[in-house]
Amino acid sequence: MGAPRKHNIDIENLYVKLDKRNNKVYWQYKDPLTLKWLSFGTDETIAKTAAIELNRIFAEQQVEQSYALIDIARRRQKNPQPVGLRFKDWVEKYNSIVEKRNAKGEISNASAYERKRAANILCSRIANTPLASVGSREMAAILEEYIDEGKKSMAKHLRSSWTDIFKEAQFAGEVPPGFNPVQSTRKPKVEVTRARLQIEDWLKILEAARVRYSPWAFNALRLALVTGQRLSDILHMQFKDVKDGYLFVVQGKTGSKIALPLSLRCEAAGLTLEDVINGCRDHALSPYLVHHCGATSRAKAGKTINKATASTMFARCREDAGIITPEGRTPVSFHEQRSLAERLYEKQGINTQKLLGHKTAAMTQLYHDERDDGWAYIAV
Repeated sequence: MGAPRKHNIDIENLYVKLDKRNNKVYWQYKDPLTLKWLSFGTDETIAKTAAIELNRIFAEQQVEQSYALIDIARRRQKNPQPVGLRFKDWVEKYNSIVEKRNAKGEISNASAYERKRAANILCSRIANTPLASVGSREMAAILEEYIDEGKKSMAKHLRSSWTDIFKEAQFAGEVPPGFNPVQSTRKPKVEVTRARLQIEDWLKILEAARVRYSPWAFNALRLALVTGQRLSDILHMQFKDVKDGYLFVVQGKTGSKIALPLSLRCEAAGLTLEDVINGCRDHALSPYLVHHCGATSRAKAGKTINKATASTMFARCREDAGIITPEGRTPVSFHEQRSLAERLYEKQGINTQKLLGHKTAAMTQLYHDERDDGWAYIAV
């Protein structure tokens, strides 16, 4: 908008416009805050007077705001505001909470380890960030790094553990209810690549265990298939858990209580639970069903088997048996026997959900509330 040259305007924010349709001059004022135009009409004197007054008011407001900001800065300098609990400080408290929950039996040793590990990984990136200011951007970046490396399962576990970190922060009142930035990150999709174990291959692995290892390996494999339980639970089974015709198992991961009848029979393997347990008895005095039968450089006779040792045993027996892994899959592991047991027993008409200890809200009410002892009895 150009002003006619005969008008010399030296007042800030005041402009003049010539309307060529009627050859009249109109005065306008541009508000420096809103940038909106105010029309002052055609009277030059009134327009200039109004513009000067508006500029004065605006200048006074700017000065007042400046003094206010200076005053606030001075007060903050004298009394600095707390930045809030930093993430690294909360992680210390969180790890302590995890340890207490683990001591009470609310979570397993493995879960406690993974949650503290996940907390420390995130802390290494955002240690000094105030807890209440943590956003999802950094967490999303970390998850993406693991996914790019092909570690989707690890990314999934990290996300799950981080969710728990902020849930505990809500319970402790450190963040507002519902504050959980992890929920804004994308949930990693994990594709199961482990090959399925078939009964024919299992029999070959069992034979390899009988030939290559001492009896504990043979017993561990037979217990895994007949009971359908996790490796850690198998290694903790004791002879004293056998009573009144049942093997009582308290699952370490979920706390589920399962009573397996000694008459439980896996038709495909031709084995009953009672046969397998009797086969675990030998000359070594031990409370454990799966135990060292003789002394080794690292363990005495009768001691329980290390979880890593059992996993390695299975892998070596799988190789000795010549099990070929399908293309695009990873080799079967000890845990895959649990899946095989589920598939075999499902064909026999046995309730595999109860057998494996998988829970839902409805199942919890049905199988735990109706019995005082909390045991889920398996029907053969």
